[in-house]
Amino acid sequence: MDAAGGRRGGCPGSPRWAGALLWGWALLGCAWCPRPPGAAAAPFPAGYALDDSVGLGREFDGIGAVSGGGATSRLLVNYPEPYRSQILDYLFMPNFGASLHILKVEIGGDGQSTDGTEPSHMHYENDENYFRGYEWWLMKEAKKRNPNIKLIGLPWAFPGWVGRGQNWPYNHLDVTVHYIVSWILGAKQYHNLDIDYIGVWNERSFSSKYIKLLRYTLDKRSLQRVRIIASDNLWEPISFFMMIDSELHQVVDIIGAHYPGTKTVDNALATQKKLWASEDYSTFNDEVGAGCWARILNQNYVNGNMTSTIAWNLVASYYEDLPFGRNGLMTAQEPWSGYYAVEAPIWITAHTTQFTYPGWHYLQVDGHLEGGGSYVALTDGLGNLTIIVETMTYLHSQCIRPPLFPFIVSPQKATFYLKGSFHDVKTLKMWYTKLGFKSANSTLFHPLPPVKVHEGMFSLNLDVDEVYTLTTLMTGWKGTYPDPPQSKPFPSNYKDDFNIRNPPFSEAPNFADQTGVFEYFVNTSDPGDHIFTLRQVVVQRPITWASDADQAISIIGDFKWVNVTITCDVYIERPVSGGVFIAGRVNNGGIYVRRSKGLFFWVFADGTYRVTGDLSGEEVLMKGMSGVRARAWHTLTLNLRGSSASGSLNGYPLWENVTISETSHGWAAIGTRSFEFAQFDNFHVEAS
Repeated sequence: MDAAGGRRGGCPGSPRWAGALLWGWALLGCAWCPRPPGAAAAPFPAGYALDDSVGLGREFDGIGAVSGGGATSRLLVNYPEPYRSQILDYLFMPNFGASLHILKVEIGGDGQSTDGTEPSHMHYENDENYFRGYEWWLMKEAKKRNPNIKLIGLPWAFPGWVGRGQNWPYNHLDVTVHYIVSWILGAKQYHNLDIDYIGVWNERSFSSKYIKLLRYTLDKRSLQRVRIIASDNLWEPISFFMMIDSELHQVVDIIGAHYPGTKTVDNALATQKKLWASEDYSTFNDEVGAGCWARILNQNYVNGNMTSTIAWNLVASYYEDLPFGRNGLMTAQEPWSGYYAVEAPIWITAHTTQFTYPGWHYLQVDGHLEGGGSYVALTDGLGNLTIIVETMTYLHSQCIRPPLFPFIVSPQKATFYLKGSFHDVKTLKMWYTKLGFKSANSTLFHPLPPVKVHEGMFSLNLDVDEVYTLTTLMTGWKGTYPDPPQSKPFPSNYKDDFNIRNPPFSEAPNFADQTGVFEYFVNTSDPGDHIFTLRQVVVQRPITWASDADQAISIIGDFKWVNVTITCDVYIERPVSGGVFIAGRVNNGGIYVRRSKGLFFWVFADGTYRVTGDLSGEEVLMKGMSGVRARAWHTLTLNLRGSSASGSLNGYPLWENVTISETSHGWAAIGTRSFEFAQFDNFHVEAS
């Protein structure tokens, strides 16, 4: 995702790009000329021709979604059964819900990547652990439901050691390649997962030398099947460099662009490579979000020749008040209640995914409806045909980015003529969606009576904000489960002692790391009550993707909390300069974590304490001596009541009557002064 929420366009009309394009044509022997996918097939008189006898269009590569970028599936793993499995079925089970063809996951890099951090498989250079985080679990659950689903890995951040102390992954190419290839090999060795595609660095710079070395190393490690996507940013400059560098052109399999606005550029077309919207959507999942998704699923191909579209994000399973709340295909952000919502974008997805498969081909059609909207048609080459029609209006289909220029869609009659091998088709099964904006009552993925085809012709009366799928396939299904439990706020009395000997995941439930990584830890040297703890484990600033804070912090709870009592046992591991905190009314996270305000109660290894109104520790409200030292357990208690705060150490009052002025509500949190080892135990928050 673009953390700034904006895009910079290329300049394909400039002399520079024109020269590059001509040079690229020379390299390719002028064997191809760019054109829209159906420019050779104008609308049939008074309608639209669907004909495979004139040849097929581009190969369809599938529809997918992203888990990551970052920590967007964080709360999903905590759901109790059967609700967790139901959510997964709606996402991945063929012919049930979204029936996704592709799952793209973040290769955790210990850094903030939009809504949190995801743990790396190699925190340190001599460290490998392929059971951290939840992406391994998620990929296996997706494969259980659909063995044919394609898997993509992409890094957002990298552990600091990869950069050898610099915030850049391309100074030591062999180190970065080793780190990424180890993740691919670990997926296979420990989870029997075959990674199909690998990216470079999400929405940041790329290195041609790195991509070439990555391809060489993959081949050397018998990973020829793994395809490379680049650059997961804009169409340029990757397309330009591929046109002037034949070796780079050879090793990049797919050009992936983010939020392309259904458009491509001449250089990307001239490469003759597969073109993907490798991240798109990123829009609130109400009916407008569904309209955005319906429009781009068709028009990314119609306007831009893109044969795959991948949504950020898979499922909104993170605290909604973090950045880009509810920007998932469905919502599952309450594991404590079991409530989830199958949002409209799930059923928009089904209109394409349940009736097409990777390896099918688009037909050569213009794809634009005369009254506005679009259509695509795909075939398996064996006689099956699927047509998807959308009539989304301007106001009801705006994505979060890029800006959408106004257009008009009107009710219309569309007549289709089936030609070639489809001429003898007699009926087409039909599925229908009507997004309701005036009545707030949508019809989602509803089967209608089959359409009768008379002498290769049928007509549809199309209204606005509709989606139709017409298909020869009989396998579609709108899956259902009983309603989940009712929505409930986060528990007002919440405890976690972290006493789990073999935890199913490396992170404690409901804690959402925002800088640093907090993991279950077995403290074998402790003879007392703190054998099982939660430990902050990132000790070097990562190669960042966003503006990670200088302090490590993990949030938890209800953003609406006002009056709370937070208690936690803390253990500073770093002598002299180490420090930890507990906090309440924390008002920011994700890519905005550096600006977090709240009430922070700090103790330090030098025996001092501070109370601050911000995470950075610059707004000091009170300070003094505490007697705290490193490598000893202490209990901190923070009380927030109205506009006043007080704090206790080991059960005794340490400070009181601090006025809270910056924030009126927010999450609870724990954290460390810097990137350092520290432990936490017996966390308890009580809100009133």
